[in-house]
Amino acid sequence: MAFELPKLNYAFNALEPHIDAKTMEIHHGKHHQAYVTNLNNAIAGTDAEKMSIEDICKNISKYPMPVRNNGGGHYNHSLFWQVMSPNGGGVPKNEVGAAIEAELGGFDKFKADFMQAGATRFGSGWAWLAVKADGKLCVCSSPNQDNPLMDISDCKGTPILGMDVWEHAYYLNYQNRRPDYMTAFFNVIDWNKVNELYLKAKH
Repeated sequence: MAFELPKLNYAFNALEPHIDAKTMEIHHGKHHQAYVTNLNNAIAGTDAEKMSIEDICKNISKYPMPVRNNGGGHYNHSLFWQVMSPNGGGVPKNEVGAAIEAELGGFDKFKADFMQAGATRFGSGWAWLAVKADGKLCVCSSPNQDNPLMDISDCKGTPILGMDVWEHAYYLNYQNRRPDYMTAFFNVIDWNKVNELYLKAKH
């Protein structure tokens, strides 16, 4: 079963003014579609054709670089679209919010650490909020299209929030102002979805 580009739950312009419609259209329809197409080509005729994208990531060291880059690109972006919403933003008042308070020093510290993870990622990559094997939260970043699910990752866990800091995620609107884009991203985070992923990762 070939992988497919997931549909968005909102219109391209739904996240404006924080993330503009043209960026969303190109990011989803061109960049993510390319990862899907290239992933399907890279795994054609291999055992990975029958695996979930999560299992491919967890065993990524067994696969060549095109699978790592495009498999990561597909997984990461599929999560990215889900954790954003036109009704997002604010401070989470749910289970993941309580865990951020208890384990990461409170929401303001988490936000600063998450922004720092994105700001200090040289070149292209992602900032993550993930659930480690022990059930605790952690903040980290990864290069290119790597993610915490991957067996080669420096920070291992189940991602529940990912922020794309590749230039294609923000350049049309923010040019080189990555911090401005990251600040804007906090206005569209769907904490209900993040909480759903958090509870699932803990069980």
